[in-house]
Amino acid sequence: MQEEVENRTLNLAISTTKLSGRALLAAFRKYMQHRRNVKAKKLAAENEKPVGEQTIDQLLGQNQGATNIEIEKTDIKGFKRFLDKYGIDYAITKDPSQTPPRYLVFFKARDGDAMTAAFKEYSASLLQKQKKPSVLKQLNKLKQLVASMPAKVRQKKQERDL
Repeated sequence: MQEEVENRTLNLAISTTKLSGRALLAAFRKYMQHRRNVKAKKLAAENEKPVGEQTIDQLLGQNQGATNIEIEKTDIKGFKRFLDKYGIDYAITKDPSQTPPRYLVFFKARDGDAMTAAFKEYSASLLQKQKKPSVLKQLNKLKQLVASMPAKVRQKKQERDL
């Protein structure tokens, strides 16, 4: 095993010393091509606009104007789901100067129609959740019903048959 490893390292050393000028030139060209590809990908990533949730600086940096809506902390995660569904670029900030803290949702002005549609669907889902009866309330009612029922009196007598 050791002899095989030594043989391979010797073989590698011999093959690298026999590099010709053509092989070096081909390797250099491949390296330069790789560097151009990396730079092109990096430039494409920098020029690409972020989508969905982002910071306020990124949102305002797109020079399209931003408007905001104030929401409560009731269900921010559910609201984000509707914003992502409609493909709205947004940034959520917390204003801790007030108690309870306010949450402001900034979004791009060109997405105004999509924002109103998302907000309507979000408020409709909240109303639907409020209309549903609470499972805990139903459970408490059933517990009270069961408690009010007369309990069966069990008589423990053994009968012996012959």
